[in-house]
Amino acid sequence: MVSVSQFRQPEFLSEGDFPRFRIRCPIHGFIRFSENERKIIDHPIFRRLRHIRQLALTDLVYPGATHSRFEHSLGVMELATQAFDQLAAKRGALLEDRLKKVAGLGKNPLAIARQLVRMAGLLHDVGHACFSHAAETVIHAESGHEAFTYKLVEEKEFLGAELDSAFFAGFSELLGKVLRGGAAMPPQFKVLKDVVSGEMDADRSDYLLRDSLHCGVEYGRFDHPRMVQCLELHESDGGALEIGLSRDGLHTFEALILARYQMNTQVYYHRIRRIFDYYLCQYFTAK
Repeated sequence: MVSVSQFRQPEFLSEGDFPRFRIRCPIHGFIRFSENERKIIDHPIFRRLRHIRQLALTDLVYPGATHSRFEHSLGVMELATQAFDQLAAKRGALLEDRLKKVAGLGKNPLAIARQLVRMAGLLHDVGHACFSHAAETVIHAESGHEAFTYKLVEEKEFLGAELDSAFFAGFSELLGKVLRGGAAMPPQFKVLKDVVSGEMDADRSDYLLRDSLHCGVEYGRFDHPRMVQCLELHESDGGALEIGLSRDGLHTFEALILARYQMNTQVYYHRIRRIFDYYLCQYFTAK
C-alpha cells in the first residue's frame, strides 16, 4: 500500500501557470493550458506546425490523414502530463527527493519537473520541416529534425528567450537537457524524458491513436487510460528511477506493441505511401 506521504497533487510555478484555457481534441477531449504556455503555443515558431501534416502525403492513400504536427504536439503534452501526475501521485516523495538534487530544481522540484515534461511534450517536434519525416533525409540530411528542435528550444533568438521569460531564467537550458538526453542530461531527468519519449511514452501513444482516427483504421487503438493508471516508478539497484507497469497493466503494453506493429505494416509502410515519399525526396534533390 502506498503511503499517504508519497502522494502529490499537481503543483504550479506561479499564477500564470494555472490551466485557465482549454482546446478541444478528438483524442483527449479538452486539453488545458496556462497563460504562460499559451505564449509558446501562439509563438510563430510553434504555430507553423499547424501547416505541417503529421503523415506527409499519406492522405493520398488515406484521405482523412490531413492532421497536423500542431494537434499531435498538444496531445503529447496532455498525455505526458497525465503520466507525470500519475507517477507523482504514487511516488511523489521519491520523485521529489531525486529531482531536488538537480541544480535549478531545489526550491520546487515537482512543479518545475512537471512544467518541463509539459513543454518537452509540446515542443518535441518543433524542429520538423515541411512533410514531416517524408523528406527529412533530404531537408535535415546532416542532423535530423531533433537537432534543429534543440536549437530552436535553447537559443535565445528562437524560443529560448520566450521560454525563460514565460517560466524562469534557465528554463530553456533545462528543457534542452530533457529533450537531448544522453550525457548532456542529469540522470535524474531520465524519468522525465522517458515520459515523453521512452517505451511507454506519450509521443508514441498519441500518434498511434491520432493517426488511427484520421486514417479511419482501428490498428493503432489500445487502452491508453488504463496504461497511464498502471504506471509505476521503480528504483533500480543503482538508485536510478525507471518507469514500469503494475501487473494489471501488462495487457495494455502488449496492445501498444501490437498497435505499433499493425500501424507500421498497414499505414506507415504502405507501399503506395512509400512511393510518394520516394518521389518527394527525388523532387527535393533534383537540380
